[in-house]
Amino acid sequence: MCGYPVGVTSTARSLLVRPQDTGRRLDLFLAEKLELSRAQVRRLLASGAVIRDGHTLGEAEKGERLASGVELLVAPFARRDEQRALADPGAELVLRAQGPGWLAVDKPAGTPVHPLGEDETGTVLNAVMARHPEVHGVGEGGLRSGVVHRLDVDTSGVLLVATLQTTWERLRRAFAEHRVEKVYRALVLGRVDHAGSAELPLVTARHRPARVRVAGLDERARGARISQLSYRPLELFAATTLLEVRPRTGFLHQIRATLAHLGFPVAGDRTYGKPGDVTGAERHMLHAARVAFEEIEAESPDAEDFAALCARLRGAIP
Repeated sequence: MCGYPVGVTSTARSLLVRPQDTGRRLDLFLAEKLELSRAQVRRLLASGAVIRDGHTLGEAEKGERLASGVELLVAPFARRDEQRALADPGAELVLRAQGPGWLAVDKPAGTPVHPLGEDETGTVLNAVMARHPEVHGVGEGGLRSGVVHRLDVDTSGVLLVATLQTTWERLRRAFAEHRVEKVYRALVLGRVDHAGSAELPLVTARHRPARVRVAGLDERARGARISQLSYRPLELFAATTLLEVRPRTGFLHQIRATLAHLGFPVAGDRTYGKPGDVTGAERHMLHAARVAFEEIEAESPDAEDFAALCARLRGAIP
């Protein structure tokens, strides 16, 4: 067989669509047979690892309905728990706090939390692996070892990583049950002179690049996630506001999407922003300032570019 991705470790598989699977979606069929998540199936399709009748299927075909008797050839691929993030001793790792089984690290803007492939470096996990190799296999394992929660690539600030399985499980439960205190600082467009809160149903509108939106009425009963947050102004500038934001829930882009829906998008946000951003911000100005749960407590000072932009805006106030 040819055309398979390079650097994979498992064996090729042939999957026959039986009569009872007629009409099933391709991604759901593959997820069940290969014991993968739907997100992993999407990545598998995007890599060109699935072939039908000599035709390589792509991510766009994930929703195709299967016919009985069709044979799918799946190229060798590394299962998630077989993968290992590279240790990168040269990568900077700033610790804000640590304790038995956990680390609170400062994630720079532009740095992903974990790699998507075994050959990828430049992520927080690569730096952690170099100092704490015991993190491998913790939690979801593989390329997500030790990851308790995530921050968007361009969001800076404090991030928790677990180095013990029991700690990971305790923290994941705490996040799921909304018992973790999370405090963000956001520079937003517009003058916000009052505190407020928001509760919105959000759905994923696009995966690559990711984007979420407020769910329509017909979608709210079909898996919309409720996002809850509160905010208060810390400082008003000429045409922008520095906010403290406290999300109660955890969902992809929830702070950025919610603030944009309320009419004051985060400065520099290329996904949810609006024309007329005069700040010149080169990334979205969102910073994870604090995280706390029981004995765990860590804070991160404003990133250099965040602090510099606030200082410039402060100087522009008449």
